[in-house]
Amino acid sequence: MTVTKVLLVDDDPLVRAGLSLMLGGAEDIEIVGEAGDGSEVADLVDRLAPDVVLMDLRMPVMDGLTATELLRARDHAPEVIVLTTFHADEQVLRALRAGAAGFVLKDTRPAEIVDAVRRVATGVPVLSPTVTRQLIGRVAGVDPRQDRLRRARARLTALGEREREVAVAVGHGRSNADIAAQLYMSVATVKTHVSRILAKLDLNNRVQIALLAHDAGWLDGEE
Repeated sequence: MTVTKVLLVDDDPLVRAGLSLMLGGAEDIEIVGEAGDGSEVADLVDRLAPDVVLMDLRMPVMDGLTATELLRARDHAPEVIVLTTFHADEQVLRALRAGAAGFVLKDTRPAEIVDAVRRVATGVPVLSPTVTRQLIGRVAGVDPRQDRLRRARARLTALGEREREVAVAVGHGRSNADIAAQLYMSVATVKTHVSRILAKLDLNNRVQIALLAHDAGWLDGEE
């Protein structure tokens, strides 16, 4: 059995205790450490080598957003799941852009948090297509549109035609099976295209592909 090592980062000891209790009951999850502030994360990651970091966004000295950005910029960084009380605010969006694998609300049922850790540990973002679309829908009201559109399109010129089609489908929240059916290719080919898109654009996950496709206007037909 593969055990997923988890680091808990939250300034509230009661929240950490609750998370430790609910995750500690799973045989395939091990809590390797806790931190009360984002400034402690880098050192703990170096010493404990967690697979997944559960990261609160709002902390007093270094917030979770800054800690996530610094952590995900490193080689061989652990996956990050953002802990938040909001479904979609600016900090959550920035954390996703920085490479967080998704987010869970602090009032999420224990079984769903355990499942989220397991999924992220295997490389699966913890965002359903519905939630992904909701988040993307918030972006237009958050950032200066034209500058973000220009920069996104410049990055996406690296993609070939089929990769571009797959990126658009990912942006619409479609699964690999749905994309395969839509574009008349095998699921394995879709996975290959997604991997190439991530490599070419230096992205971490499908959520970042979706956000970049939105920024470029690809999901609105603004090409």
